[in-house]
Amino acid sequence: MQLFFRTDVGLVRETNQDACKLGKISETEAWVAVCDGMGGANGGSVASTEAVEEIGRYIEQEYRSDMTEDELAEVAELAVDSANTKVYEMACANPELEGMGTTVELAFVKDEKVFVVHAGDSRVYLATGDEIVQVTHDHSLVQQMVDIGEITPEEARVHPRRNFITRALGIDPELWTDILEKPFVKGSILVLCSDGLTNYIEQDELLEVIKATQADKLADTLVEIALDRGGGDNVTVAVVVND
Repeated sequence: MQLFFRTDVGLVRETNQDACKLGKISETEAWVAVCDGMGGANGGSVASTEAVEEIGRYIEQEYRSDMTEDELAEVAELAVDSANTKVYEMACANPELEGMGTTVELAFVKDEKVFVVHAGDSRVYLATGDEIVQVTHDHSLVQQMVDIGEITPEEARVHPRRNFITRALGIDPELWTDILEKPFVKGSILVLCSDGLTNYIEQDELLEVIKATQADKLADTLVEIALDRGGGDNVTVAVVVND
């Protein structure tokens, strides 16, 4: 198992509200969390940073290698719940942080399976051979509009309300997340990213970049693509390789 990541402020923003944290437990067990904060320059960065730190703390404290798959999925979900509580309580206690929140993508890999906990419009992709799938489904206003046929995916990419998300960690006392499970066989590559990347690259092109790039250079290459195409937002990319 190999893990890599890069985060960049981009070419427009003054601060980086993205955060990423990862942990390699063994050669077959690892986790990665990517968060994209919101709520002002200060609040957004606080929310994302505190979220990934709390996720890491919870996993380190609660995870055991002899857990069943159901128990592992529960630990991943509870780690995100714990982060939600921490960020929400910080916002309630500090008026300067009121309204802060963050997207969250947590991927926990064990042997040849990956468990994903997801809320917001950051994304997780899974590439295996010549195929790639978007594991997560955006929790956003424009995605809802696409789902009911009101706009096309192409129109969603440039819609003026494309950054309006419908779920975020830290906004409410309880967070509704998607819990997803996928095979993660040898040769598979998992990509977690903020919308600072997906605003600039289509899924088909992402697969071609993955196939053409060495694993240890993939996060850097994808961030550079986003920067070369405008870098209008913070951009974070994390990569997990089952080699």
